[in-house]
Amino acid sequence: MRVILTRPERDARSWVTSLAESGMHAVALPLIVVGGPSDPQAVVKAWNALDRYDALMFVSGNAVDQFFKLKPSAAPEWHAQDAIKTRAFVTGPGSRAALLRNGVDSACIDAPDAQGGQFDSEALWALVAAQVQPGFRVLIVRGAGSASVAGDHGEGVGRDWFARRVQSRGGHVEFVVSYQRALPAWGPAELDMARTAANDGSVWLFSSSEAIANLRTLMPHQSWHQARAVATHPRIAQAARDAGFGVVCESRPLLGEVVASIESLQ
Repeated sequence: MRVILTRPERDARSWVTSLAESGMHAVALPLIVVGGPSDPQAVVKAWNALDRYDALMFVSGNAVDQFFKLKPSAAPEWHAQDAIKTRAFVTGPGSRAALLRNGVDSACIDAPDAQGGQFDSEALWALVAAQVQPGFRVLIVRGAGSASVAGDHGEGVGRDWFARRVQSRGGHVEFVVSYQRALPAWGPAELDMARTAANDGSVWLFSSSEAIANLRTLMPHQSWHQARAVATHPRIAQAARDAGFGVVCESRPLLGEVVASIESLQ
């Protein structure tokens, strides 16, 4: 049985490796292309005003990486012992790893327990709600997508929900776009792979509602009634069902649980 990885290319490659180590045949078929923001100066401005914010919430690992790519040389380092006390909020272990990779001190990071298995805005809010008092300032670092749907792990829905929670406590929320998500340019080889995977028992692994929306855009007349999918969030699972996938299994986004969910479809 083949597993189709639909995350952006770099993320998909790491999952291909992890699933191969678990004895699975996985191939990358990215449904989202990630690039820099249309307004890089807005990110530079956010860096220069970092000390104005009590926290930055990064919606994904891509948000982290693209934000740090535009870090001005004069911007302060993000260490617990520095004068800047801004917290870094993330919803999951992938985004936390991106922060660490970019030099953020672990003591500055708030993220749900990696073993808890719930990596979304609700889990993050349960962790940080007590920090949010009237006047608390949050900058949400997000992407701009190719479709008006939720992004990574329900990014669009999740970030808006989180913003409302902050505002309900008297906090202030601003947004900055650190990266752009775009529709991939598929050629005949990618289209042939997708058509085959729609009918041959392959399992599509979705961690983004936008990936599903892009798939429908790229293949508007394809029937997915014989296709099978594993989705890493209930909102993403519903998007797969709405697209017509015949079998959709929900899984928490932990490697072991994803592997178990894929195996359950054999």
